[in-house]
Amino acid sequence: MASTQIVQLQSLKPDLHERAWVSIPHPSLPLIATAHGKNVTVFSLSTLSFHSALTDGHARSIRSVAWKPALPPHELCLISGSFDSSAGVWRWNKSSGEDDGDGLGQDMSRGPAGDETAKAGEWDYNLVLEGHDSEVKCCAFNPSGNYLATCSRDKSIWIWEDIASSESEDDWETIAVLNEHEGDVKAVAWCPDVPGRNSVGQRYYSVDVLASASYDNTARIWREDSDGEWVCVAVLQGHEGTVWGVEWEPKPRDNRFPRLMTFSADETIRVWTLEQGEDNADGDGSAMSQGLGGIPSTMRRSFREQWNCTAVLPKVHDKDVYSATWSAESGLIASTGSDGVIALYKEDEAAPSDPPAVSADKDSDGNASLSHNSSAAGGPQWQLLTTVPSAHGPYEINHITWCRRYDAGSTKRGEEEMLVTTGDDGLVQSWRIDVTSS
Repeated sequence: MASTQIVQLQSLKPDLHERAWVSIPHPSLPLIATAHGKNVTVFSLSTLSFHSALTDGHARSIRSVAWKPALPPHELCLISGSFDSSAGVWRWNKSSGEDDGDGLGQDMSRGPAGDETAKAGEWDYNLVLEGHDSEVKCCAFNPSGNYLATCSRDKSIWIWEDIASSESEDDWETIAVLNEHEGDVKAVAWCPDVPGRNSVGQRYYSVDVLASASYDNTARIWREDSDGEWVCVAVLQGHEGTVWGVEWEPKPRDNRFPRLMTFSADETIRVWTLEQGEDNADGDGSAMSQGLGGIPSTMRRSFREQWNCTAVLPKVHDKDVYSATWSAESGLIASTGSDGVIALYKEDEAAPSDPPAVSADKDSDGNASLSHNSSAAGGPQWQLLTTVPSAHGPYEINHITWCRRYDAGSTKRGEEEMLVTTGDDGLVQSWRIDVTSS
């Protein structure tokens, strides 16, 4: 029988002295960016130390960051979403001698001769994306990097398209503003580019799929239809509090469409599965009558997708679940939040490939509510492996993510995984997962 432990490694020594919101690893390089105050600090995952800083861009705190994917190794572009209602576009201004990605993962606080003031490069604040009426809560790129989604306290989601003629330039155009949520939009996430992603709605939609989470207790699924209109194709209802975030399954089983994970102020984590058939989309304009709700009648047509809650993970947290992350390598899920607990879950390998939905019960007011069991009978089974209480002492943990290890302590550099947590104490803490047989 195997035993699992979450073992503390070292902090990234950020010395931030203020609340840190998120830490986002670069998709291919050994870098991770942390948002705190009005700044973003980039750390090297090779040295677990300071790499560079993005400063003097925003008038208020930066809440979220996103790395632009699919760039050459020597190009870096980062988006910052701020409480000042704007998103900023930053570009790494490499030195003339830096012609590959090898140096980007090193400690850039010192020059070749050890001079602390000699930088190998610096960040340029190239462009401000304006339009939101209130705080920008989250920003995210689609897999190809040509679309950026931002969401805000103003209840809207904006989708921007990169129309620049070259990778080193910045020219962005707003292509959609989505206003169907009835509360602040807390998070957005694009479906990863994985097998099975294009198997649904090919006649109606582009390949990109966006999920959003809101104060209105719902998550929503969005697609671009054949007329170039972004439409809400599903409203995921069942949470009894703010949905703090959404995370897509990074590596689905059997080439099926990725599942979606949602986590909430109701202390639960739910997994949603798209009901797939020959044609899951309704093209008869009857989405309003199907209970989607919130979709304007002015839309020329709407297509409905059926998403079922197929699992509720074992109850661990006794306060808001602020963040959860799904590993592409192991399939494990880790979560954290207001109670400062880190929890680790594993799905039963024998789980059916097409599980039934979690059944809904009626509460005392006659409203439908989903069971808090770990799964429905016959559905995917999730088990709690281990927990770490007070992982950041008395402080709340705002974010958790899986991240590849590149440091000297890694046995398989660039392949082995670790967890990184970011908290109100300003620390960016790394953790390894130990599995032992007994």
